[in-house]
Amino acid sequence: MRRLLGLYDYLVLYLGLTWLGLLCLGWTLIAAILYPLLPVDRGRALGRWVVMMAFRLYLASLSASRRCHFDLSALDALRHEGPLIIAPNHPSLLDAVMVISRLPNVACVMKSSLMDNVFLGAGSRLARYIGSEPLRQMIHLAVQDFQCGSHLLLFPEGTRTTHDPVNPLKGSIGLIAQQAQMPIQTVLIETDTRYLGKGWPLFRKPVMPITYRVRLGRRFDPPSNTQRFMVELHDYFANELIHGSAFYATGELSASDAAPPI
Repeated sequence: MRRLLGLYDYLVLYLGLTWLGLLCLGWTLIAAILYPLLPVDRGRALGRWVVMMAFRLYLASLSASRRCHFDLSALDALRHEGPLIIAPNHPSLLDAVMVISRLPNVACVMKSSLMDNVFLGAGSRLARYIGSEPLRQMIHLAVQDFQCGSHLLLFPEGTRTTHDPVNPLKGSIGLIAQQAQMPIQTVLIETDTRYLGKGWPLFRKPVMPITYRVRLGRRFDPPSNTQRFMVELHDYFANELIHGSAFYATGELSASDAAPPI
């Protein structure tokens, strides 16, 4: 029975990733055709809605297996909010998938190399997602996008967490918030696994079942002093992810589930 359960876990995770890949690839073919045909506003709205629904379908498929659990309901409170910056910590590759799956109008800041990825590129361009480089252009496009009433999803760490509880933060979030005069809504992503964290081998199975829980953190006003704000933001994440956790505090992950050396 243990071997059968282990085999089932592999099927859940990696057939799930195959399913996600097929969803993205199928939409890529359609989005590549629609991108030059649709007006910018309609393309943006359609692109973001389809990505939300595709990610929601993927997570629902994992949840149906009863080997992956996602508590994302806290994000629903942001659905009808006006423009703001959504700033989560970044423990795994699934973080953007989880946030976007609940919100229909999100401009995601993503690595520029992914804008040409065969699975993500065309869909990202149709949705008018924003490449992270060059920095000045990223800030300009992010500030401009708020005029559409949208949310901006930006991971302040810039990459997945490698130093518990949070990496040093990138200053771009402070610059965008200051220039656009937008509030920053922190989001705390908590999990009992290192699955798909930085350095996790793609085909390594974690201890299952695995659970993810998202909760809303403090909302910061637009900063007047970005350097002071970045220190405050980092301290908030570091404290809240350890002492204010509604789930597992740092260091409580099992030894068998620890990330390999990077």
